[in-house]
Amino acid sequence: MEDTTFRDCIDEGEAFARAASRPATAAPIDPSAFARPEEHAHGRAALRERFDVVVVGGGQAGLSVGYFLARRGLCFVILDASARIGDPWRRRWDSLRLFTPARYDGLAGMPFPAPPTSFPTKDQMADYLESYAARFELPVRSGTKVERISKHGDRYLVRTDRGELEAAHVVVAMASFQKRRVPSFASELRPGIVQVHSSDYRNPSQLGDGAVLVAGAGNSGAELALELAKNGRETFLSGRDTGHVPFRIEGFWGRNVLARIVLRFLFHYVLTIETPIGRKARPAVMAKGGPLIRVKPKDLRVAGVSRVPRIAGVKDGLPVLEDGRVLDVQNVLWCTGFSPGFDWIDLPIFDDAREPLHEGGVVPSEPGFYFVGLHFLYSMSSTMVHGVARDAERIASVIAARNGVAI
Repeated sequence: MEDTTFRDCIDEGEAFARAASRPATAAPIDPSAFARPEEHAHGRAALRERFDVVVVGGGQAGLSVGYFLARRGLCFVILDASARIGDPWRRRWDSLRLFTPARYDGLAGMPFPAPPTSFPTKDQMADYLESYAARFELPVRSGTKVERISKHGDRYLVRTDRGELEAAHVVVAMASFQKRRVPSFASELRPGIVQVHSSDYRNPSQLGDGAVLVAGAGNSGAELALELAKNGRETFLSGRDTGHVPFRIEGFWGRNVLARIVLRFLFHYVLTIETPIGRKARPAVMAKGGPLIRVKPKDLRVAGVSRVPRIAGVKDGLPVLEDGRVLDVQNVLWCTGFSPGFDWIDLPIFDDAREPLHEGGVVPSEPGFYFVGLHFLYSMSSTMVHGVARDAERIASVIAARNGVAI
């Protein structure tokens, strides 16, 4: 592992054992603690660093992968474009809370520090991830954007805005939600209509006066439509019905019994790529998303949200629905989702829709390349905090075995 600069990779197993015994309230990690090669004046690293594994993404998926790689004594680094661990959570809308009780929101080795039946806020989740990285001394390089990944002989070349790295293995530990998706006709809407994508939405104050059309009726769209209606806005929710779980997740039975049955058993063990019912359900889930977890159709009706068909286009600068109706609204909140956004990966591992071709996160055509955190990677729970650890451990085990490390 010549040219490696991750501190004392040889002794990382011992360091990990010490870190595991530390309190969960450890201070946030200091990125400057990780040595870097001398840089040129233009900011590029003078030397190409070499690692066993490069992990792209420092969210719950990337940190989970790092935890299990460290347990196996592998030399690795985690690259994250955000300035601070947990920032993607901090940038989400103000009122966001997790759908799962805190007992299911901890990563491997560190329970979530909250009452087990409470529902953490997005800022609590962000701070937890930061503390998690600090407790286990995971080598996260924040503020490091990966610009390109390509093959360099039998190894992978990872080019970042801070230099180049080489590795025998690369794990892209990112969700399927990287590049915001907005229909092309959005540009035809009147200039006076305020348009905001859900990734930029924080609270109702960002919108102008008047009615709001929330485009997209998945979990995000339903939650935001409910928030806007309760804020006194005339609110339309556009999109197909994705269904909903038939109980109150925040009720006594939901928090203590039914969440375990649905989220932990059904989503985690039944709906997987290894079960007939999971393989049958996966295409539908990938196409239209999962059921509503917290919001119920009745909640929307009571709040005064008007359910309308999908947006088909624009007429005279106003949105037109599939049934031909034209909505005179002053705001459009796009909850239309994301595309994977993996155009920076220069490898022949994608289908025609640029979706990665993998088997439970392992790319068959590229031994040494992996994904963790994708929607229904292995199971319905793969994008949930409580489901990502299993995927991360499996991928780390594959890497260790291919690297000749005892599991």
